[in-house]
Amino acid sequence: MEEPSLLDYLKAKLTPWRGQKVELPLEEAGAQAAETLEAEAGASQGVSFKKGVFPWRSTLAVLLALTAQLSMQPGPERSWKLGVMLYLLGIAVLVWAYLRSEWVDTGANQQVSSEGVLTRFVIRRPLLLVLAFSLGLISFLAFGGNRFDTLNVSLWILALVTLVWSIWQPGDASVSLFHRLRSTLLNQEWQIRFNRETLVLLTAILLVLFFRIYRIEQVPPEMFSDHAEKLLDIWDMLHGKMSIFFMRNTGREAFQMYLTAAIIQVFDTGFSFLSLKIGTILAGLFTLPYIYMLGRYFENPWVGLYAMLFTGIAYWPNVISRVGLRFPLYPLFVAPTLYYLLRGLRTSKPNDFLLAGLALGIGLHGYTPIRILPFVALIAVGLYLLHRQPVGNKAEAVRGLVLLATIAFFVFLPLLRFGLENPGWLSYRALTRLGTIEHPLSGPAWQLFLGNLWKALTMFAWDNGEIWVISVTHRPAVDVVTGVLFYLGSALLLLRYVRYRRWLDLFWLLAVPSLMLPSILSLAFPSENPALNRLSGAIVPVFLIVGLAMDGFLETVKSQFAGRLGNMVAVGVGLFLVTWASFQNFDLVFSQYQESYLHSSWNTSELGEVIHEFAGGSGTPDTAWVVAYPHWVDTRLVAMNAGFPTRDYGIWPENLQETLPERRAKLFLLKPEDEGGLSALRQLYPEGIQSVHTSEVEGHDFLIFFVPPVK
Repeated sequence: MEEPSLLDYLKAKLTPWRGQKVELPLEEAGAQAAETLEAEAGASQGVSFKKGVFPWRSTLAVLLALTAQLSMQPGPERSWKLGVMLYLLGIAVLVWAYLRSEWVDTGANQQVSSEGVLTRFVIRRPLLLVLAFSLGLISFLAFGGNRFDTLNVSLWILALVTLVWSIWQPGDASVSLFHRLRSTLLNQEWQIRFNRETLVLLTAILLVLFFRIYRIEQVPPEMFSDHAEKLLDIWDMLHGKMSIFFMRNTGREAFQMYLTAAIIQVFDTGFSFLSLKIGTILAGLFTLPYIYMLGRYFENPWVGLYAMLFTGIAYWPNVISRVGLRFPLYPLFVAPTLYYLLRGLRTSKPNDFLLAGLALGIGLHGYTPIRILPFVALIAVGLYLLHRQPVGNKAEAVRGLVLLATIAFFVFLPLLRFGLENPGWLSYRALTRLGTIEHPLSGPAWQLFLGNLWKALTMFAWDNGEIWVISVTHRPAVDVVTGVLFYLGSALLLLRYVRYRRWLDLFWLLAVPSLMLPSILSLAFPSENPALNRLSGAIVPVFLIVGLAMDGFLETVKSQFAGRLGNMVAVGVGLFLVTWASFQNFDLVFSQYQESYLHSSWNTSELGEVIHEFAGGSGTPDTAWVVAYPHWVDTRLVAMNAGFPTRDYGIWPENLQETLPERRAKLFLLKPEDEGGLSALRQLYPEGIQSVHTSEVEGHDFLIFFVPPVK
């Protein structure tokens, strides 16, 4: 064969989708090949070859990146210029280490394309498919009036079950979970085996549970107006208003409302902040197994474990789960959708596309930003099609995508009917951020987009935005160790793609900004970007990249020392990095975020407690009021914290005279700055007794004005 020319080499590099690998006959490559053959020969004779040289390039790259990230931490000497310079230098050294084969690429031998030819799925029961579409149409027509009822829900579920049954492909791998569980339970002898990976996994799970559940009631401490809207929607739903789309506060999808209602019914936690938190924390926890499986399946078990561990302890996903709003529903359904879609492209099982469609369809009833996920799925399939695949696989991949879309469409039917009946409601909130409905653009759209994209991609090192509800404002979105691993891991994925032309490596890189688009596209309000809630779907690829870098670095350290010494050094380095990340994340969530939230939110729980004690003592729930004052407490939340979820204790100063006919004991709560309200009360009730309630939070004191009953 003729030696490849330089032109052949350049063509192969510039057209990776053709799948042509052309390497120039470099002396170094030959030397490396000889070294590999020598090592393999030694291994066959039971000899263990180790370089015995400390991986100084890889270590230097990590140290430079850590120094860069430290220089960009909040503080008086914070410097993005120094940080960028050190990061670029660290990445350059990493490239050097990678090209010299010092950095161990743990995924170099992973098979990410299809394992053989994709199985062409067939419609096993055509009559059932016709029945499914008929039932789907009838249920769609029955979903009118923005209401779930027994009839339309039954028709909808029957349509979905019939559709799945008509398409589901049988086989050894499709043995039901029920039968496997039944077989396990009936087995008289159980064997439980523990290995190193299992023990580390169990330890990681315990650490994650601690971070996600610790001080669940206290962190964060107070509700704000969005919580009032949610709890009122849940009250309506539990009292017969079974909405498909809840229209308070510009509208919300229904998943969280029904989930929280179930939690209230099961755990008897009432219409409280805790009820909301339990649901969202569970959503965050149920995301983690799929992150683990993504890393395990497409890289190796350790990548999955590291990805799950760093996600579980990280402040970003922890905070958005604790705040009690719909935010964690975005990554919750991104993770299984991508897992089953990518596995379907790899394993030739059409059932995976079906499961991906179910996950996507359910997710569309969760949190609005997930509507970007169908486009991310298109990117995945598009990259798959652009790269070399076995004959026939591309057509089957397209059919799998059609199957995914069909299933998701069936699950989406209720919202589709609502959207057709109420044009604009489903997209109103998104359009207010993207377009000029609410606010004119401050500049050319393309400039705003590029600026938002830059801010989103650099948030891991510099600034995660100014939304105090879901962040410690104006600091990096992750801890020092995680930020370093993300940027180094991204560089490694790019290097690996250039070397091996594997479409999945490129997909993970593109998935990060793609899943961030709901925040990046806030063109009318660029100050709202980055918003850790709207780009939370990126948690999935971000932490997979983190896990990949962590595994690569530890394997690099391990590979340079023979026998048990290599394991000990790698374990020591790993424990140091995880401990560092854990302590910083603990401080971020339970100290910095908690302190910031306390001072930024209003203490409606303290006002509610005062009214609750009054109602249970000398007064009644009907004779307490909060004198309204601009930009103070949401008086609906005061009532909810007092235990009266349908009340609104707010009263404006000009309406205080309406309380005169009441002869029972009265209680008025006021903001200390409300001189007008206090003056009006003194004139109406000269016998009133005034006192100050000293809050636990500085600047959050309030006045108590008690009026004795008239005898």
